[in-house]
Amino acid sequence: MDIAAPRDVVYAMTVAPYAERRPRAMAEKVHILERSERMVLAAHYTAVGNRLTAVTVETVRFDPPASVRFRLVRGPVPVVTETFDLESCGRGTRLTYTGELGTDLGRLGELWGDVVARSWTTAVEASLELIKTESERRAGPSHQPGG
Repeated sequence: MDIAAPRDVVYAMTVAPYAERRPRAMAEKVHILERSERMVLAAHYTAVGNRLTAVTVETVRFDPPASVRFRLVRGPVPVVTETFDLESCGRGTRLTYTGELGTDLGRLGELWGDVVARSWTTAVEASLELIKTESERRAGPSHQPGG
């Protein structure tokens, strides 16, 4: 995804849910369980319908301003890894997302993995769109095409 904003702005928006100070809405969705300089252990709360909330626990590693890496510690499947890589391009930033979801338990695990993947994909798409929108808003008109 190309974003019309400098890399440092995109990076800041990518790590915003894990910052020391963040909006209350983010604090309700992400609880920081432990923090070090380059990593947090975070519990993520995601609404899954019928007033149910799924809780996952992930390590989030920071390599400013180049990447943010996630690894599932506790969740509905045994393996999830994700990476947000950021590189400067033209008047903005290219954000490259990669993710892997792994299952066990043979065919039953594969079927469950398909269910989890649908929710995971929706959540990732929403996160990417929010990062793009907020980064471009913060960058201002000078980074927009024709600006």
